[in-house]
Amino acid sequence: MSLGDDHQSSGGHGGMSGTRVRLPEEEGGHRRGGRSSSRSLVTVVGVVVLLIAAIAFANRGGDESDSSDAAADKPKTSSTAPSGTAPVQSGFAHDEQGAQSAAANYAVALGSDGMFNAARRHDIVKSIADPGAADRLQAGFDADYSAAFLKKIGLGEDGRAPSGSTFVNRTAPVGTKVTAFSDSAATVEVWCTGLFGLTGKNTTHPVTTSWFTVTMSLSWNGMDWKVLETSQKTGPTPVPGDNAVSSGEEMGKAVQEFGGFTYAR
Repeated sequence: MSLGDDHQSSGGHGGMSGTRVRLPEEEGGHRRGGRSSSRSLVTVVGVVVLLIAAIAFANRGGDESDSSDAAADKPKTSSTAPSGTAPVQSGFAHDEQGAQSAAANYAVALGSDGMFNAARRHDIVKSIADPGAADRLQAGFDADYSAAFLKKIGLGEDGRAPSGSTFVNRTAPVGTKVTAFSDSAATVEVWCTGLFGLTGKNTTHPVTTSWFTVTMSLSWNGMDWKVLETSQKTGPTPVPGDNAVSSGEEMGKAVQEFGGFTYAR
């Protein structure tokens, strides 16, 4: 309620519309003089003004609170893009949950596009492998990502995609399961889904999805969980949905705009 509206409804006297002020009478039935009437009128006007001010203040305070709450609840927006930061975390807890977290994150790292470049692959394997198993694991992965294999899937020897294309290889853990655990060792299965392929108008290797389970044997080195051995099998695989397939251009844009996760669990 605004001050202007109240003034109009009061007929110009400062009181509420339709309100009559009856003044007390002097002894003998006579009313007090004009001075008392003026004082009473001032009192009524003061009460009305205070009431209007209180209502206005309450309304303003509510608006400020609401706007403050809305601003606090509004999510902050930020762009996401591949950061280039090594996708490997360290220092996992010395318990079953820590072992599961380690296995999930190592699955993301081993299932990334970095594995298709020799230098990046060596850094990834070195950071997650148990020292006693590092050379064996490195040799096995180097053999898997041979020049012949890279050529077969349309990549250069350094793992780069052809001009006009974007290479996609991402792994997303869906769940983890501990199948063996002790203070010094753990075996964890990581159920994953993945994206793999090349975007581009003329690609012969479009991006596809897959489902697989990675099994990791881990050892505790006194500070962290490290990989002793890995293996992979297909599935479990759900029934495909009826989503329309995106164009290569749309898929390439999504890969550039949506950065991959570096911490899985």
